[in-house]
Amino acid sequence: MTENSTALQIALAYHEAWTTKDLDRAMSYIAEDIVCDAPAGRIEGAEAYRAFMAPFVRILLDARMIAAFGDEQTALVMYDTTTVPVPNAPGAECVTVKDNKITYSRFLFDRAPFEAARR
Repeated sequence: MTENSTALQIALAYHEAWTTKDLDRAMSYIAEDIVCDAPAGRIEGAEAYRAFMAPFVRILLDARMIAAFGDEQTALVMYDTTTVPVPNAPGAECVTVKDNKITYSRFLFDRAPFEAARR
């Protein structure tokens, strides 16, 4: 990405990387001091964020983009995923980008399908 990359461009590049199971490339878009608010709680730092994402990337089979919007600093990406345990697992991320890195992510996903699959 160039110095003039928008948040949407960064968010889409990050999304494409992790949905194709390239977690190393995905992490290249993540700031070392990222803060992520997810359903399970707050995650701080790139190492913790990788540990959060890695298990999901391992069970991911497919992802379908629903919508993506953004400007210079903020982007929202909504998608549906197919995973090993559940056929439909929708999710969304609203990210803040500074210096071409994702510094904050509000990560939302439907936990109900996973809870039902565990039962």
